[in-house]
Amino acid sequence: MVIKKLTLVNFRNYEAETFAFSEGLNVLTGRNAQGKTNCAEAVFYLCTGASLRIRHDRQLIRRGESCARISAEAHTRFGGITLEAAIFENKRELCLNGNRLTRAADFVGNMNSVFFSPGELRLIQDGPDERRRFLNLSISQTSREYCTALARYQRILDQRNNLLKGREVPLILETLPVWDEQLAVYAARIIRHRRRYLRELSPLARDAHAYLTDGAEELTLEMDGSYPDDEGEIAEKLIKQFSAARERDLRLGFTSVGPHRDDIKISIDGADARGYCSQGQARTAALSLKLAETEIFRTLAGEAPVLILDDVMSELDLPRRKKLLERVRDIQCILTCTHAERVLYGAECNKIRIKEGKIVS
Repeated sequence: MVIKKLTLVNFRNYEAETFAFSEGLNVLTGRNAQGKTNCAEAVFYLCTGASLRIRHDRQLIRRGESCARISAEAHTRFGGITLEAAIFENKRELCLNGNRLTRAADFVGNMNSVFFSPGELRLIQDGPDERRRFLNLSISQTSREYCTALARYQRILDQRNNLLKGREVPLILETLPVWDEQLAVYAARIIRHRRRYLRELSPLARDAHAYLTDGAEELTLEMDGSYPDDEGEIAEKLIKQFSAARERDLRLGFTSVGPHRDDIKISIDGADARGYCSQGQARTAALSLKLAETEIFRTLAGEAPVLILDDVMSELDLPRRKKLLERVRDIQCILTCTHAERVLYGAECNKIRIKEGKIVS
């Protein structure tokens, strides 16, 4: 998968710019706060329909404007495609090959990308929300079924939580079993996808981590909870869990069990990475997960994704920089940095200099 051209109009600090990318390493260089990360963010948005940096799309619109537009031309194993997103204050319009899409699930995954930045330390050090977000964004790019199940699960979960906040307890207890059955169907689908994905990701992450650390450390991944492999059996177990937690949910006013509460246990040499690893170990573990995610896309999508490395090199020591460049040389990579000559060591690249939201010759 290769992005040929990216056009930004009133996106973040860009008025109107078009980027031409090569098949290999593309380096966005320039001083801080010039727009390098904004360009990388636009690529990720077109791949996932979401930003890793903000919660509300309106924040992507250039100050003083009413609409932002981002579009890309790419070549995939199925041929050429174009993707476009028009972002307004309270809505957005998504298009594939000039055709407007009514469902976000049809937009996600037409182009695939993996994004890594120093902020990805949250994946290791912060709470379960970050690791679930990682799973959701990654799996959704390769499985439309998962993306749809996730959206429907969230809608039913919101309705169940609203019911739990009510005061008519007899009515709630009478109604909850109906919601539980619906919730369990999509919850089971989500859990099945996550567990299969993690089974494939875990050995790849372990190998990537061994490569980056010269075999000095071992990284392991495990999913919380114990579930059967059959989706129907998972749903039956979840219904029992929802029922057992019903009184507690009434007291709390929200649903306390289900895949929206799941977590990944990440360990380094057998110790919980969240509580015991150093900043350097956390950075290497997060990078290993992202490199493993890249390999997952090769398998599931049949081609490598676009790898986005945002200000990563400055956070790595010299040996790991060289190992990373060696690891990604056969895929399209968009890398941002302030001083390319300090981190690339003569590697061939398409260098694009950015200043104040403009491409500089």
